[in-house]
Amino acid sequence: MGQDTIRRSPVLPPGGQIRRLALTGTAAPVGRARDFSRKALTDWEWLPGETAEQRAVAEDVLLLVSELVTNACLHAGGPTELALRCTGERLRVEVSDLSPDPPRPRTPHEAARPGGHGLHIVARLAHAWGTVPSDRGKTVWLEVRTPH
Repeated sequence: MGQDTIRRSPVLPPGGQIRRLALTGTAAPVGRARDFSRKALTDWEWLPGETAEQRAVAEDVLLLVSELVTNACLHAGGPTELALRCTGERLRVEVSDLSPDPPRPRTPHEAARPGGHGLHIVARLAHAWGTVPSDRGKTVWLEVRTPH
């Protein structure tokens, strides 16, 4: 096997790593969340990526972060926190807000209609996603498998 075909393991401690970004009351939370996520993905060697697939998965993650934070801004009074939980097998993205109401995909989904596509994009690109209620609202989460 040639040296350029060997995939390095992500730079993670045993058990993975969690990074958190407080978003309560911040200006431009979507941009801040994307920048924070891009830095984490770079540190974990998802970016710049050694293959087109790795780069595509990392760009999908940035889009998914944007979608979850945007939904919290538009429908839940704004996000309170972004958490990224990365292991060698997966990345879990969590966006918390103060609304107890779970997100609902717009139905029927009309691809030609502006807006209302966020959760459909999440469902399409993420391996899994869901919502967990909390004492102070909820956390919307998604998971993406680590690219190889």
